[in-house]
Amino acid sequence: MYIGHMLYERLNPDTLYTALVARDPAYEGRAFVGVTSTGIFCRLTCPARKPLRKNCQFYETVGQCMDAGFRACKRCHPMTPMADADPAIIALMGALDKRPQYRWTESDIARMGFDPSTVRRAFKRNYGQTFLEMARQRRLSEGFTTIADGGRIIDAQIDAGFESASAFRTAFAKLMGKPPASFAKNAMLKADWINTPLGPMIAVSCSKLLHLLEFIDRKALPKELEKLSKHVRGDVGIGTMEPTQQIRAELSEFFAGARGEFQTPMAMHGTPFTRDVWNALRNIPAGETRSYSQIAQAIGAPNAVRAVARANGANQIALAIPCHRVIGADGSLTGYGGGLWRKQRLIEIESQFRR
Repeated sequence: MYIGHMLYERLNPDTLYTALVARDPAYEGRAFVGVTSTGIFCRLTCPARKPLRKNCQFYETVGQCMDAGFRACKRCHPMTPMADADPAIIALMGALDKRPQYRWTESDIARMGFDPSTVRRAFKRNYGQTFLEMARQRRLSEGFTTIADGGRIIDAQIDAGFESASAFRTAFAKLMGKPPASFAKNAMLKADWINTPLGPMIAVSCSKLLHLLEFIDRKALPKELEKLSKHVRGDVGIGTMEPTQQIRAELSEFFAGARGEFQTPMAMHGTPFTRDVWNALRNIPAGETRSYSQIAQAIGAPNAVRAVARANGANQIALAIPCHRVIGADGSLTGYGGGLWRKQRLIEIESQFRR
């Protein structure tokens, strides 16, 4: 049975209080505490002095905290993503937007008045990667966009700020599985770059269907692209297609809080069982979660929990097929190809749709 508040049937207040005392990041964005003695609500990771257990009330969303009469904590800023409250992240992201082609170094970070090691930890905690890794991805996106628009590889290298052609080819091949010259010109499938607040993604579409949508730092991405390439006998190029344009627009609406579901037509490359699992994932309303066993029951295979988990992990259309909405039976976060930090942020983003 699908119950919207299953998370809080599994996680009792004592469990949440233990997480609060430990500042356990596994519950970040998925539960909030209202402190009756102060009238303030906080994240479970708030650095403030911990309240007594008797003064704590736990809620699933920011909206529930506000409806109960609590006001937001000024230390942990529960109404904004953690990254939005970090001055170093704000400053560096702004600088990156102004100079996307610049080859950033730790010396640059220090010259801006920030400690490189502190910045490294902050970015890893919030984005799963360092600022320098993010900056390198941004540079690569400039070159990728040039090729997608029909530009020459040498122009793409210059636009990406790479000093040598070999360095650009190597970086491109590490991401896409092969160098840019190996991609077909007038291909049936085309790969394009999509920037999102949680990091860039690669979308691959034909003229009618979206075939792949993955965060570029997912380790399985090159193999997934290779598998797609074999499926169409190497007929994969760089560029945009109508389904890619549609999913780009829908992703923008999703992160703006204006869309909880996706209508882009998708190609599901999998067995009938795998496709059943993916369709069950698409039936989970935004802002709700399910366990693997609940998915197994929903598709009429209650004993196939392990197989459901494998099918969930094989999903190659992230967000649109929302495998991030599947959590452990105890309510804890489980593995996610895009990184647990993204899973936490996605669940936090989607909590607004429930309100």
